[in-house]
Amino acid sequence: MSEPPRLRAIEAVPVDHEGEQYVALRDPAGYTPSVLMLAPALIEVVSLFDGDHSIVDVQGELMRRHGELVTREHLEKLVAALDEHGFLDSPAFAARRASIDNAFLSAPSRAATHAGGAYAGEPAALRAAMDGFFTSPDGPGAIGSSVQPANGASGGGPGVRGLVAPHIDFHRGGPAYAWAYRDLAERGDADLFVIFGTCHAGMADPFALTRKDFDTPLGPARVDREFVDALATRARQDCYASELAHRNEHSIEFQAVFLQYLYAGRRDVTVVPVLTSFVHEALARGRRPEDDPRVRAFLEALGETAAASRRKVAFIAGADLAHMGTRFGDPEPISPAELETIGREDRAMLERVEAGDADGFFESVRRDNDRRRICGLSPIYALMRALGGARGSLRRYGQWPDPEGVVTFASVVY
Repeated sequence: MSEPPRLRAIEAVPVDHEGEQYVALRDPAGYTPSVLMLAPALIEVVSLFDGDHSIVDVQGELMRRHGELVTREHLEKLVAALDEHGFLDSPAFAARRASIDNAFLSAPSRAATHAGGAYAGEPAALRAAMDGFFTSPDGPGAIGSSVQPANGASGGGPGVRGLVAPHIDFHRGGPAYAWAYRDLAERGDADLFVIFGTCHAGMADPFALTRKDFDTPLGPARVDREFVDALATRARQDCYASELAHRNEHSIEFQAVFLQYLYAGRRDVTVVPVLTSFVHEALARGRRPEDDPRVRAFLEALGETAAASRRKVAFIAGADLAHMGTRFGDPEPISPAELETIGREDRAMLERVEAGDADGFFESVRRDNDRRRICGLSPIYALMRALGGARGSLRRYGQWPDPEGVVTFASVVY
């Protein structure tokens, strides 16, 4: 590599492996499946791969700091290993990215990217696991009656218009999904689901649509292309500029799997996948989300398109909550006392979510500058705006702690 090495925008996560401390490098955009385990001493070296330091510059900087010469051969081997696995911004990575992107754009559907990993890839095993989410001690119990037809809701209450459901891996949060989706199965009559998802890798645009069906082990979740096209036209912005973000993102995929579990072979439903990334950007700029005219225009267009479609439309936000601990950049592990504090702060925020108060929800996070790193900000905000202030009910709140951090999540039914 003739140019100074430049590390891509990747994640560095502290991990304990066989009693030893390492830092794991991984790519949130999914252009490489590799996870590289680096000894802590190498992190200082890799941090100098910023596109400004040549190999000679890196040698000089390490000599200045530590009085020791790191050989060019050792540095070049490290650079070659990073480049081989797709962690450097280089011609090799550009070719890798172009090949992967072109394959996605030319494919007739969006593959079930996380099948066989985050959830079972074989239909019978997947259905058995999902049955267990309902009947486990943490679940809501088995679905009480057959899935309701699209010609009317029943089940002893008003029809379900929207959900906040987790997007954490099924094996960590499966029963929490069930707390949301049982209400939908028993009291939902929608035949079109607009799914808002978090874009974990970030996007240049606040929203990204796709016309691709979502493959799942339980059959494809069909996209309503007429609705998508009408929405894109009304929104007066390029809603496909960031379509590539759908390729590896799991937040919508997991909801598509649950919808297929409920409805495949029982009811004809379609989906409208909407990746979102605008609330964190507003926080960073010190603005409110709808100060961005693209956000306001898209949400207005969504309401108009839903009204004009004459379909029974429901809205789903695939959204987790807090991400705290050393894995996410905090200096210390999360103590039991801090877990209780996180729970109290989450529940206070969820009161605004239950109230359908998008502005209050945003303000609750802005006050502490999103100290808990709520990754579902954008989909939850979009859901509440789409529902026009409708009130919801918190069905389940959960935490998944491990030695490196904690992720929290909730199920809310509107």
